[in-house]
Amino acid sequence: MKPTWTRTSAAGAALAAAFCLAAPADAGANPYERGPAPTQESITAERGPFAIAQVKVPSRSGAGFNDGTIYYPTDTSRGRFGAVAVMPGFNGPQASVAWYGPRLASQGFVVMTLDSISPWDQPAQRGRQLLAALRYLTGSSAVRGRVDPARLAVMGHSMGGGGILEAEAAQPSLKAAVALAPWDLGNPSGTSPTMIIGATGDRVASVGSFAERFYRNAAGRDKALVELNGGDHLTFIRPDTTVAKYSIAWLKRFVDDDTRYDRFLCPAPAGDPAVATFTDTCPL
Repeated sequence: MKPTWTRTSAAGAALAAAFCLAAPADAGANPYERGPAPTQESITAERGPFAIAQVKVPSRSGAGFNDGTIYYPTDTSRGRFGAVAVMPGFNGPQASVAWYGPRLASQGFVVMTLDSISPWDQPAQRGRQLLAALRYLTGSSAVRGRVDPARLAVMGHSMGGGGILEAEAAQPSLKAAVALAPWDLGNPSGTSPTMIIGATGDRVASVGSFAERFYRNAAGRDKALVELNGGDHLTFIRPDTTVAKYSIAWLKRFVDDDTRYDRFLCPAPAGDPAVATFTDTCPL
């Protein structure tokens, strides 16, 4: 399939900076920047600039979710980090989204990957569990002192991707959402900056029936729709450089308000053979 790229533009003022709970000494004009200026090599690397650790979260550790694993930067000199909760899809274990934990954490986020309460939980249930996990991260988790509660995001695959759309509709204060091959029979609509990534070969949650509908329905000013060239529904449960690249850029741009990542998103990238279409509203 020959790649094509489309772009829409959106007017509006620049994003307002959130209240900073702990400003790092080297952040310059933006107190939320974490890590060096990005390059094509750094954003596609299997590991980012931060050394990380992880801690298991057993079942019954907090209300409203099952269990999980937290991945976090070990550096405490740069202030608090934004946090991302990640949910798998229908009948999918935490292991199916585990690769996002170290990949994102090493770029400067606290990340919690989850098991759903039941493998058959629907998107709305998964959305509530994502929000419960974020409350746990900021409230009673072992890493709560590392998390900025004003900079939270959600990410998920399949029904977990539908769950992130449900979560952002329920909690507009979320800074970003990344929906991977999202599946939801409803029409959730939130205003958080939302990136939706689908795949041309997906027969479970096809781009035409799901991703495009969710993109049109998203009510926020900042949104993007990425269609992978030749992927399928299971592409997202395996380490994938293209999925990681654009997810990291989106989270950095909106959770950390880091405009250094604009160049990976706006204007809509052209010439990437892994991408069939890239439609966005440009966050500039």
